[in-house]
Order: sequence, then C-alpha cells, then structure tokens
Amino acid sequence: MRSHVPSYEIETPKDLGAALDRMANEPGAWKPFAGGTDLMVLLEAGKLVERRFLNIWKLPELKGIEITSSHVILGALTTYTEVRSSEVLAREFPLLCRAASETGSVATQNRGTLGGNIANASPAADSPPALLAYDAEVEIVSSRGNRWKAYSGFHVGYKAMDLVADELINRIRLLRSKRDWKQHYRKVGTRRAQAVSKVCFAGAARMQQGRIADVRIALGSIAPIVLRATETEKMLTGEKPSPAVRQAAQEMLAREITPIDDIRSTARYRQRVAQNLLVEFLEMLAT
Repeated sequence: MRSHVPSYEIETPKDLGAALDRMANEPGAWKPFAGGTDLMVLLEAGKLVERRFLNIWKLPELKGIEITSSHVILGALTTYTEVRSSEVLAREFPLLCRAASETGSVATQNRGTLGGNIANASPAADSPPALLAYDAEVEIVSSRGNRWKAYSGFHVGYKAMDLVADELINRIRLLRSKRDWKQHYRKVGTRRAQAVSKVCFAGAARMQQGRIADVRIALGSIAPIVLRATETEKMLTGEKPSPAVRQAAQEMLAREITPIDDIRSTARYRQRVAQNLLVEFLEMLAT
C-alpha cells in the first residue's frame, strides 16, 4: 500500500547552518534526506514512518571532492556517479569505485550519495566494506561543532550509529596510503545487476617480498553491521598466501564471523561464500 503523500512535510533549508539549527531546535523531529533513493522505496511501499523531512540535496557545503597531498575528502553528498568519475579515486581507491558501480541503476548512481549510504546503515550496502578497508574517517557536524570519527566504530548495531538527533554526516576522509596495495572487491547477489548483496567482500593488502605485510578484510551482509575480519587479518600478517595459509585463513574466518539468516540467504551459504571470496583474494595476492 502506498503512502499518503500529503501527510508528509518537507522543508528545504537555505544552507547547512539553517539545517543544523532546525535539527538542534527540534531534536529527532526532522529526518534529513539527500538523494532519496532509499526513502522513495519506503514511500512507495507505505513503510515510511517519519513524517517531517529536511531536504539537504542542494546544500553546497556538503558537496565536492577535495584532493590534498595526504587525503581525499569527499562531501557527504558526493554521488556514486561522481565517485566513478574521479580519476584519483579510480587510481588509488578502486574498491570504492567498484562499489559505486555495483550500486543500483544509473539513475540510482546519479542520485544516491555516499553519506546517505552510510546514514541508511544497511549491512548490505555496497560502499561500507570499501570504506572499512580504507580506514575511512567520518566528519560529523551539528550546531555545537564538528568531530571526526573512525568509520570502523560508526555503526554500533543494526540501523544504529554513533550519531545523535541533531547531527549530520558532513565529509568522509580517506588517507592516501594504500595506492600501492593489491585490492579486491566482490559483491555476490541473486543476479549481476541491481541486486542487494548476499555477501560483499573488500580486501586490500601490502605485499613485501611475497609476504602479507599489512592487510584489511571487510565484509557486508554477514552481520547486523558491516565488519572487519580483524582476527583473520592478524593471522595473515607476515605470511605468504600459500595453499596452507589460505586453508588456515578460511578456518579462522569461519570462527570469527557469525553470519545471519534472512530473506535473501542462509547463514551457511554466507559463511561458505565469505570463505571462498577470501581465498579468491589470497590467490590474487599470490600472483
């Protein structure tokens, strides 16, 4: 059943300051939205619970990609299309570009934003595993000021974030430290196009004389939140990605993760696919 559109209220603030003031004056009363790709799905299904919305789509303070000598800083309103179009991101952060290309249709990529993907807090989202693999940081703003937080601790539970009612995601910061790392991204879904992932894998490793000197392994659609396989990372550090090490890593990953059963897949399937994707990544490192 579709929602009754006249029952909703939308306000478009003139700038970021006005948006933050509105959220501070009425905490929790206004839900910000940008591209609206997830919001429209809920609206069409008659499941949009919130009734008052702040349209932040055109706020210039939340737009743009800044390149410095040490970081790439993306405004929260950076779209997937803009991510895909960035030469620096394509060269140094290919996992994020691959995630952007895997997200929905071209229309969704033109409207969907990186900040919105984070704030929607779905464990099946395509970009969060890449952000975890890159040790991303998130800047959070309110009328009280701003704070930077490691993305690895931003999601604290299913659809739950370290974000209070008067705060917005402002920017995402990526350290330009992994440009020489080997990187691998894979999304497994029911079909190749416009599918919600059953398992999403992002891996990056720095190799030194055939050994794994440093590594990041991130998984989506496995748990209530996107997660890093830190114990598996520790086990692999300093090792050569030999067949024996690959087998041991599979076993470690199986102990480390507790996949979920849901409408899209089973826990058993997710565990096996996650292990297979890990092996695929390690085989790539061995070449």
